Amino acid sequence: MLQTSGLWLAIATFLSIWWGHVGVRWLEAKCADIRPPMVVLIIAGLLLNLVALFSANVTIGGVCSVVGISLWWDAFELVRQDRRVRHGHAPANPHNPRHARYLAEGRATIHDPLDREPGEALILPQQPVREREPETV
Repeated sequence: MLQTSGLWLAIATFLSIWWGHVGVRWLEAKCADIRPPMVVLIIAGLLLNLVALFSANVTIGGVCSVVGISLWWDAFELVRQDRRVRHGHAPANPHNPRHARYLAEGRATIHDPLDREPGEALILPQQPVREREPETV
C-alpha cells in the first residue's frame, strides 16, 4: 500500500510557511491594530491542534498540527513584523494609521530594502539620531 502521509505533511508545511511569510506581511500592513488578527490566528491554531489530538487519521492529524503550529507562529510574527516596520527594515504602508504615525515620527520608511537587483548594495535611509534624556535620580 502506498504511504502518502509524508507527502501531505510536506505540502502542508510548505503552504503554511508560504502563507506565513506572505500573509503576515499583508495582515500587518493592512490592519490598523494587529491584536484582532493575532487572536484569530491563536484561536485557529488552538482549534487545529485540538482536531489533531482527537483525529482518528494520522495524516489529517499531522496536517492539522503542522498548520496549527504555523498559525501560532504567524500570530507572534505579526509583532516582529511591526518591529521591522518601525525600524525601517520593512516598508511602511502610508495608508495604515499605525504606519503613518511611525512615518511621521521618522522611525519608518516606505522604501523596501528587498526591492533591489542582485548584487546591488543595500542602502537604508539614515535614521535620525535621538538625544538621550538625562537620568534623574
